[in-house]
Amino acid sequence: MEREPGREGARRALGRLLRAVLASRGEANAVFDILAVLQSEDPEEVQEAVRTCSRLFGALLERGELLVGQLPPEDTVMAGTQGAVRKYRVWVRHRYHSCCNRLVELLAHPSFKVKEQALKTLMKFVQLEGACPLEKPKWEGHYLFPRALFRAVVGGLLSPEEDRSLLLSRFRQFLEYDDIRYHSMRAASDTVAQVAGQRAEVPLAFWENAFTLLSAVSPPRQECDISSFYVKPVEPSDKWKVMHLKEHRKAFQAMWLGFLKHKLPLSLYRKVLVTMHDAILPHLAQPTLMIDFLTSACDVGGAISLLALNGLFILIHKHNLEYPDFYQKLYGLLDPSIFHVKYRARFFHLADLFLSSSHLPAYLVAAFAKRLARLALTAPPEALLMVLPFICNLLRRHPACRVLVHRPDGPELDADPYNPEEEDPAKSRALESCLWELQTLQQHYHPEVSTAASVINQALSVPEVSIAPLLELSAFEMFEQDLKKKAPEPPPLEIIPAQGLLGAQSSVCAQFFTLG
Repeated sequence: MEREPGREGARRALGRLLRAVLASRGEANAVFDILAVLQSEDPEEVQEAVRTCSRLFGALLERGELLVGQLPPEDTVMAGTQGAVRKYRVWVRHRYHSCCNRLVELLAHPSFKVKEQALKTLMKFVQLEGACPLEKPKWEGHYLFPRALFRAVVGGLLSPEEDRSLLLSRFRQFLEYDDIRYHSMRAASDTVAQVAGQRAEVPLAFWENAFTLLSAVSPPRQECDISSFYVKPVEPSDKWKVMHLKEHRKAFQAMWLGFLKHKLPLSLYRKVLVTMHDAILPHLAQPTLMIDFLTSACDVGGAISLLALNGLFILIHKHNLEYPDFYQKLYGLLDPSIFHVKYRARFFHLADLFLSSSHLPAYLVAAFAKRLARLALTAPPEALLMVLPFICNLLRRHPACRVLVHRPDGPELDADPYNPEEEDPAKSRALESCLWELQTLQQHYHPEVSTAASVINQALSVPEVSIAPLLELSAFEMFEQDLKKKAPEPPPLEIIPAQGLLGAQSSVCAQFFTLG
């Protein structure tokens, strides 16, 4: 193909070839020249070639010039005695497949503009193949979605070699359509299984790309919400799986279970668990199937264990799951580091939620109150301002635990029956002890901490104190608040203001003495 150098030269040359191919079947070999530009090293030329292919094969699909049905090998058809029209359609279909394969490869192009253009073109072909199917329906009313092409698109997005998060953000606009969302879930499940099965060690980039796609999928909440289709059906049928909410939930469940059954990096564990309670569990057909993943995550430790307990709490609370070790696991997470980690606010927010039931046994609540009080002895002031109201709220919810602060003849410090080394809260003997730690904190150097610890000296008020404003409190914020406080005004030295060195004119001193 002879053309002028540069983008404009490529555009004019490709335009001439496009018009020639669409005007006459005799110029069909010009398709090779168009496809050759897709291999160019110039990103601008590649973009022009992608646009030309979009217009070319879009027009050919709409005209019905591609073979419909199972595609035979090109060499066999060309060497046979079949008619010229059939040979042409087989030939065009093979060129179309070559174009699609190259477009999938371009999803890995260094230029993002080329990637974006290739993705848009591939999704256009998905829509056109749905409107003008290249396979014959198996029965009348059969739902024909271009699964093979769409699976190739999803496979290109889930690259094991590089981060595709930016390109996946462009793909999210298509997930608003119910059919694209449904088939994305199925294609993602197949791709994850294929890549994990082919590689002994799956690269981190693939897991990150897969999570980005999976977390972008949000199934419909009601069956009546399933009404938006990218590949628009002529006559929707109730026989189609894509029309039923139950099938969407099954696909969503299979996608996540297939992803989570593999060994994931710790960073992904945390990302998954953060969204588990509100973005994953509510959409599963059988939420209790997550029990294996959540229990294994509980054994990891730290923030991951805490987040896993949040998912388990939902299964216990809403789906009647029995997990006897739940509160023992939570109790085991209470150690001195909990006041210094970045997820401190989330931990105490969830702990407050987990301990909110008034039906918890007194020995269990007493164990948590005692453990927190013991840890408070070495906690920083900003953490104490949150922990002390937290402990008092536990005593408000569970009056049976108030014996911890109303035991005047309690044991001496060196004979405290509480065992801080015991992992089982039921065996810690916390209910036999007292919260002497809170009385100790009344002598804290920070006046606000001392005031907060002194609350137990009076009868606890019935309404709880909200700890939400204190969860994110930092040492810097406390310092800033102290700086903004106004200094107290100096007390007056006498009640009547002085009106002179010897007092008022009517005073005895002023009448008999004068200063000369």
